[in-house]
Amino acid sequence: RAAFPGVPVRSSGGGAPVLATVPGGPELVVATPGAEPLAPDGYGAALLLDGWALLARPDLRVAEETLRRWMAAAALVVPAADGGRVVVVAEPRLPVVQALVRWDPAGHAAAELAARSEVGFPPAVRMAAVEGAPSAVAEIDAAVRAAMPGAVEVLGPVDVDVPDGDEPQERVLLRVARPQGRALAAALAAAQAVRTARKAAEPVRVRLDPAQL
Repeated sequence: RAAFPGVPVRSSGGGAPVLATVPGGPELVVATPGAEPLAPDGYGAALLLDGWALLARPDLRVAEETLRRWMAAAALVVPAADGGRVVVVAEPRLPVVQALVRWDPAGHAAAELAARSEVGFPPAVRMAAVEGAPSAVAEIDAAVRAAMPGAVEVLGPVDVDVPDGDEPQERVLLRVARPQGRALAAALAAAQAVRTARKAAEPVRVRLDPAQL
């Protein structure tokens, strides 16, 4: 406000109502990611803050989601030929920042896929995360491997953080080649059906291609 005396400031998202549009004329709009309102003639500039916070989340899709949000906001700005400017506050050497500067989502997606193929993460493979009581996780693990002999790579189990006093929980990752994805889903559904039929007491959470590992 001090830098732009007399210029109205509007907030969208982040506790304030989400605005669909803002009127024309000089204004400062402060919006959370995904809550940027449309301006009738486009914005003159956009300042993309807190890049470190967006990129620090423990999520496999964090880079692609950040690039999507940045590009959506930048697309609301008038072209550079008309004086539009976009400033991103983040380490300039990061691949996601370079993808924004080059306006190259396809190249970024190809690089992300290559990196995930190298380490065996979705979508290069199909993966299921199975969480629950150790005995229940072991039961699902054994059932899936019996249904798909030799096709399943097992990562884990590892302990899952739980509140003090709660029963121990484990997570195991079951990984298969992409062509085996349907078979993995079917084997998991069958294993869960068996547990449901005999009214197993311990719940098990199953996530296919989880974003968070």
